Amino acid sequence: MKIAVLVKQVPGGDSPLRISDDQLWVKEEHINFITNESDSYAVEEALQLKEKLGEGEVVAVSLGPDRTQRTIREALSKGADRGIHIEESYPYASDPLQIARTFASALEGEKFDLILTGLQSDDFGFGQVGVLLGEMLGMSTATLVIATELADGKIKVKRELESGWFQWVNLDLPASISIQSGINTPRYPSLKGIMGAKKKELKQVTADSSDEAKQSISKVYIPQKVKRTEIIEGTVDQQIERLVDVLKKDLRII
Repeated sequence: MKIAVLVKQVPGGDSPLRISDDQLWVKEEHINFITNESDSYAVEEALQLKEKLGEGEVVAVSLGPDRTQRTIREALSKGADRGIHIEESYPYASDPLQIARTFASALEGEKFDLILTGLQSDDFGFGQVGVLLGEMLGMSTATLVIATELADGKIKVKRELESGWFQWVNLDLPASISIQSGINTPRYPSLKGIMGAKKKELKQVTADSSDEAKQSISKVYIPQKVKRTEIIEGTVDQQIERLVDVLKKDLRII
């Protein structure tokens, strides 16, 4: 079985975020970039599926600048067989549809049986690329997956729904599924794995930038904190009416 795992490099939660001069991103020189959390679970799930089958190939794929190769190498050190780096320059794409088309263009010829993605990225959090990519490549799709089983040329997935409900779905292969955090316990790279990752294939391809973005980031900024005091006067009924209005329209908590 040929499995692709999409991995994204995102700013670490402990990094100081300073807005870039063009106000389209953050200053990267102050950031400690790490692998997106839910993508780590997707990598582990792919490796476990391969191990259960006793054969197959796991390919780590990432879109981004040169620094993104560190994230691919991390997946290789855990056991992925090879990597694909789709090169992208600043300003980075932020439109899920455009990103999915970039992945589809790069991966179409690979003919993967299964594509795994994390549920969503820790920076933008759109949670759409995996489903869009699957649709573009003619694959079955599922999101919020918390368990997987391979049998008889199909994949059975358990999906997490609202209010504590779950759903088991049988999908024909090829399939693209988005993995929920907590589905497994991601492994740490071994010293042997880290050394071996340096020798594994990492193919570089150029991102197809011909597709026009349907949405883009116009400005990144830190919200201004505003303090305001209002003394509500009038009759009891008027005070209650005004208080409810503030809670609904200004504070938006009811």
